[in-house]
Formats: sequence, C-alpha cells, structure tokens
Amino acid sequence: MSTPLMILPAGDSNSIRLVRLPEDFEEHEAYRHVTALIASIEEQQPDCSSDDILAALEDHGFEPVDFILGPALP
Repeated sequence: MSTPLMILPAGDSNSIRLVRLPEDFEEHEAYRHVTALIASIEEQQPDCSSDDILAALEDHGFEPVDFILGPALP
C-alpha cells in the first residue's frame, strides 16, 4: 500500500508543496492536524514563512516530496 500524499496549495504556484503523510495518520486526521499546525504557527509568528511551516510539518513526521508542476488541466 502506498503512503498518501497531501498537496499544500498556494496562491503563488512556486509556493505549492507536496508532503508525504506519516504512516500513523489517517487522511482526514492528517488534514485536521496540518490545518491546526498551520494556524498555530501563524498565530505565534504572524510573519512566518512557508519554510517555517514546512519545518514544523517535518517535526511532526510530514515528509516533503519533490515534484514538478505540470500544465493545468481543462
């Protein structure tokens, strides 16, 4: 069985990120956990960067995955 991935969308296409979910998270649980983590970081550091958020996600077992952004689908 493959490990699920989560796309972290962004307004700027260069800021879109892809992370692999930790094995002990179900998909809906991971979504809630990431949402809460991002909100917490933004509350503590209003000027945080996406790198700050990605570092926190890594600390919680979410592994960044390299990808290339393909062309838009119709």
